[in-house]
Amino acid sequence: MTTHTLTTPDVDLVYDVHGPLPTADGRPPLFLIGQPMDATGFSSLAEHSAERTVITYDPRGLGRSTRKDGRDDHTPTTQAGDVHAIIEALGAGPVDLFGSSGGAVTSLALVAAHPGDVATLVAHEPPLIPVLPDADAAERARAGVREAYEKNGWGAGMAAFMVMTGWKGEFTDEYFAQPAPDPAAFGMPAEDDGRRDDPLLSDRSWAVSSYRPDVAALAAAPTRIVVAVGEESAEVFTGRTAVATAELLGQQVTVFPSHHGGFLGGEFGYAGQPEAFARKLREVLNG
Repeated sequence: MTTHTLTTPDVDLVYDVHGPLPTADGRPPLFLIGQPMDATGFSSLAEHSAERTVITYDPRGLGRSTRKDGRDDHTPTTQAGDVHAIIEALGAGPVDLFGSSGGAVTSLALVAAHPGDVATLVAHEPPLIPVLPDADAAERARAGVREAYEKNGWGAGMAAFMVMTGWKGEFTDEYFAQPAPDPAAFGMPAEDDGRRDDPLLSDRSWAVSSYRPDVAALAAAPTRIVVAVGEESAEVFTGRTAVATAELLGQQVTVFPSHHGGFLGGEFGYAGQPEAFARKLREVLNG
């Protein structure tokens, strides 16, 4: 693996290249993107995809990528521009691209803006609120996570986030009638560390979950787009958004092993099935 920094006026983007460029077999490199997760979350998937040259990166303001623009928000179009800049700097396009969660949203924005950058996109569980039939209620649920975080800190916010993302089906009156969850029940600290800068629990990433895909631009792009969902996610928030996104694009969702973090090994204590996940990804990319 080699590590590189792409310096621009407003951010220093750090990215890693696992394998040779140009690729040894002439296949496109495989770019792995998360949000708000940085490159560390893809170590297992990269290891199980060793037959490919793999590129990972830290989105601006996360991990090793340092912002110089004085901002702390995260927007899909800006991040798509960053990914485009890395692909151009490497002379590596079109790439195959796997984007998960907010990274899937960035990937959809990238294909809409720079359709020549991506040969095949696998968009795994993009958390897109506008595509849901209960979008207003989902926005209210998201606001409840932020409120818990602002009021009581990280543990309370993360517990509320886990309740939201684990809720099955639409967000009903029953969901909103629940008492505030106990952080300890989820293994979270009850103490407030005083910080309010978490990109997942604050409103800094609301532009990600509020993004509406440009269906016309995606349909006109030469990119083959596959929307993916974990087999354990079908009824919960990101599973529902994945299914709805696939329907919006006129396709059926493709089922992958495990859950929202199905490609993870032991990186964050939320292990999935990385070997089976990589095998499914290989199968989809080989199309």
